[in-house]
Amino acid sequence: MLVTITTLALALASTVSGHAAMFSVSVNGKDLGDGQHKYIRTPANHNPVKDLKSPDLACNTNGGTPAPSFVKAAAGDKLAFRWFNHFDPSRPDMILDPSHLGAILTYIAPYTTGSGAGPIWSKLQHSGFEGGEWATIKMRAAGGDAEFTLPKRLAPGQYLIRQELLALHMADSRGDLEPDRGAETYPSCVQVEVTGSGDAVPDQDFDFNRGYKYDDPGWFFNIYIGKNAEYKPPGPKVWTP
Repeated sequence: MLVTITTLALALASTVSGHAAMFSVSVNGKDLGDGQHKYIRTPANHNPVKDLKSPDLACNTNGGTPAPSFVKAAAGDKLAFRWFNHFDPSRPDMILDPSHLGAILTYIAPYTTGSGAGPIWSKLQHSGFEGGEWATIKMRAAGGDAEFTLPKRLAPGQYLIRQELLALHMADSRGDLEPDRGAETYPSCVQVEVTGSGDAVPDQDFDFNRGYKYDDPGWFFNIYIGKNAEYKPPGPKVWTP
């Protein structure tokens, strides 16, 4: 009964304050400012994507609408993508409801003006339950920043970098069997122009619509039974140049 009550309470919380969106990018600690509709392909809404067959799974709604500019970064630079809670856009310090325990995953693909759907992605980073805490809670403690480092050998060029917050507070049910429940992902894509002398081209060719599955333990996972240390984020291994 305790698990049922807890799950219900968290589910109710998610309908009130769970929705999230990407606000800005920092490169080596330098904040580039509000990037919505500038270098971020900002979604039409900030609702989670739950349909694993939808093209929105790649870069969310508006994923096929190119932004007018690019983040400039060099191979080997440290980037931080900052998230916020869309219910008060004037306060990017309001990040994500603490009920939304889960993982953070980051992918890269060659630049495209399309939606990002298809086998074009490679994984740069993922974090789930590590050091006794979920990645989303660590992100909240960091002021909304989710950091990763561009590989030093990454070839120069224009890319899409996709980051998602994967909330697991209702992932003890499968989203295809119970549409009102299941894991929730909040993906967002940033246009990045990479400089440097690297020669490594991402080559995993991962397709979200084929590679993410409702019965995958990265998507179908009960966070309330004390086995969080066993969690493994979905998708391929992290790409190694």
